[in-house]
Amino acid sequence: MDRSLLTIILIFAALSAIHLMYVVIGKLQPNKDYTGIGFRIKTWWGMLFIFCLATLFNPVVSLLSLMVLCFFALKEYFSMMKSRKSDRRLFLWAYLSIPLQFYWIYIEWYGMFIVFIPVYVFLLLPLPRMINKGTVGFMRSVSSTQWGLMLMVFGLSHLAYFQFATPEYGAGLVLFLVVLTQLNDVVHYLASLYVGKRKIVPTANPYLTWEGFAFAFVITTGVSYLIYPYLTPLNPIFGLLSGMLISLSGFFGSLTVSVLKRDLLI
Repeated sequence: MDRSLLTIILIFAALSAIHLMYVVIGKLQPNKDYTGIGFRIKTWWGMLFIFCLATLFNPVVSLLSLMVLCFFALKEYFSMMKSRKSDRRLFLWAYLSIPLQFYWIYIEWYGMFIVFIPVYVFLLLPLPRMINKGTVGFMRSVSSTQWGLMLMVFGLSHLAYFQFATPEYGAGLVLFLVVLTQLNDVVHYLASLYVGKRKIVPTANPYLTWEGFAFAFVITTGVSYLIYPYLTPLNPIFGLLSGMLISLSGFFGSLTVSVLKRDLLI
């Protein structure tokens, strides 16, 4: 059986078991707040569907499914912003950059793929906002849109590039990254909930604690070392280091999004 398919089946079984445990524990302990876990479980089911498309079929299907994911992620981000009517043209140009970003992946033009959003879009994006749209709120609307493109499009588009950069291991690398990122997130959350005492940045996210970070770092690194031979072409040293890197970057990513949400008063 294909390793990616086997991994998807195992994830489906594990997710079903976790969902059942969530329902049972919620009924046994009705006074405890598990809404954070419930939200994550709903997100995981949606992610499972997207990544089934992204890993079990040919690279073009993977490309299209992840492009749709980027579109809805950016749309959700824009819905959280307090935008003006003058920002609509800016948002339109941001949406139009998504198919272009994925087109560079399709034709395997890595040089353009890696600089298109951070350089060209950043330089050209302010133009539609400046033309006949006044100056009020210019800096905030442009910078917020640029941040959204970096987080929701540029970052996520790398998942699609795996399939074209290394067709043999692309699907496995996507699963490897997503599984470890989500594992790191949930372990950090649960450890902080049950044993966490020292909060890292309470003003941004009260659930992030040093104890949760330590638990998540150790477990994510350990699981990375166990599963890297099945999903990646990495050697043991990089299998271990990648788990450390994913745990650290996952923590900083979660913290960045938390700060962003607080700034948007969410």
